[in-house]
Amino acid sequence: MRALLVCPEFPLSFWSFQKSCRLRGNKTVNPPLGLITVAALLPQEWEMRLVDLNTSSLTEKDWQWADLVLISAMYIQRAGLLALVREAKRRGKTVVAGGPHPTSLPEGVLEAGCDFVVRGEGENTIPLLLGAMRQGKTGIIQNDAKPDLSTSPIPRFDLLRLQDYATVTIQTSRGCPFDCEFCDVVNLFGRIPRYKTPKQVMAELETLYRLGARGSVFICDDNFIGSKKHARALLQELTPWLRSRGEPFSFITQASVNLGQDLEMIDLMTAANLDKVFIGIESPDEKVLQTSHKYHNIKHPLVESLRNIKENGMGIIGSFIIGLDGETPGAGPRICAFLEETAIPTAMLGVLQAAPHTRLWHRLEKEGRLRPDVGDDAGTFSAMNLEPDRPEAEIMQEYVDAWDYLYEPSRYLARACRYHLAMRPVRRPPATAAGTSRPKDRVPDRRMAWRRILVEAKAFFQVIWWQGVRTPYRRQFWTQMLGMLRRNPTRFVEYIVTCAMGEDLFNLRGVVREKAAAIIKERQAEIPAATPRSKAN
Repeated sequence: MRALLVCPEFPLSFWSFQKSCRLRGNKTVNPPLGLITVAALLPQEWEMRLVDLNTSSLTEKDWQWADLVLISAMYIQRAGLLALVREAKRRGKTVVAGGPHPTSLPEGVLEAGCDFVVRGEGENTIPLLLGAMRQGKTGIIQNDAKPDLSTSPIPRFDLLRLQDYATVTIQTSRGCPFDCEFCDVVNLFGRIPRYKTPKQVMAELETLYRLGARGSVFICDDNFIGSKKHARALLQELTPWLRSRGEPFSFITQASVNLGQDLEMIDLMTAANLDKVFIGIESPDEKVLQTSHKYHNIKHPLVESLRNIKENGMGIIGSFIIGLDGETPGAGPRICAFLEETAIPTAMLGVLQAAPHTRLWHRLEKEGRLRPDVGDDAGTFSAMNLEPDRPEAEIMQEYVDAWDYLYEPSRYLARACRYHLAMRPVRRPPATAAGTSRPKDRVPDRRMAWRRILVEAKAFFQVIWWQGVRTPYRRQFWTQMLGMLRRNPTRFVEYIVTCAMGEDLFNLRGVVREKAAAIIKERQAEIPAATPRSKAN
């Protein structure tokens, strides 16, 4: 059997970071972890070929080669998924679709002609799929049970062109103990987190290391500290593994804000090169957080928790939502003021979407507030797929104004500088501090090291050109950059990376305004005068 695994293209969104990727010669941010995990679960005597449409194109030879086409898609990839299903069926191929979108909304995928729609997780649905194929049955393949991740194999990282990706992706757990009303993690993966063993995770990292991967790794757990016991056990194995191999990787992950109340955990994470964390802050308004059942965000003062994370050496990417129930006018300016207070430079800001089969989805369905077939890609520029409890034009205007404020370049760079200056200096690894040399068999390939140095030097000078030469805020850029070198030099590289990320976000400001205006026009609503901006100005 010849299996063609296809990842649909992601439309432009907050997570695209196209300019940042190109800086280092990459084509996109993350590889399709779901597909390469599925590849490891399929019979290994099959021939397999992976095509990620975010890095390459499907060719006529690919189509002719394939006996079976397998597609995995998130909500934001809906249009690409359906187009691929139709094209594959036009060519007479057997088609399998899985992932978050087919799991939650299988009907549309079946209507497009898909032979098998797999609902659930691959570890316990792939055997059912193979059985159905042998029996000549088609339709929905479903297993509601949540599999034990100790049975999960090492993903087929060898199918990837690693140099195409800015960040390699692994997963150590699925599920989250919290149940925020708008989040679809519980619907997809459950409230009881499940874990790979530290031995499994080390085996995955060793595989990546031997394939030549270096640099950033995204641990895409729904909540890395969902079980602190598991996190500690993993980190205690990860740190010495990294040291023995010359620290080939740094990590970014996702965690709840209660991380800020556990300084020991932060120290364990930073010791293992977990230097950045994505946190769902969502709103600075306590009433809104209560309505959304995000109680862990109000158990301790948000600003205090975030300050603890920052000052103890971790970068933060925040997440905020405008349009949540119970929100009062001025939510956008309050978010801006909150980010100025905490100095967090980078935040994903979106308008509320009711993801399929979340508690929010079912509540709004009962209240008659769901809109059919609107905004269901859940992207940065989607229309709301619900009737909000305050005027939609007001929400959209605050959304646009917040983007304009937060990603005005001089403000963004000022927050980035303040944030990185407040971080403690990077601590030297114990072995390095003691003068211990690396084991001879673990010294990195020198040609690879020089290649990375050249790529990073080129990227650095490109950032200088973008922000230190051709812009009206170039004086600010030079003042801040030299100040960082003088006052907190161990955070200099992280600061420059944050500056580079800003280039994508500056460009998105205009796209957000254009898309929001189109949405409001489609709703036949009038954009009100710009909302006053509280203390954020």
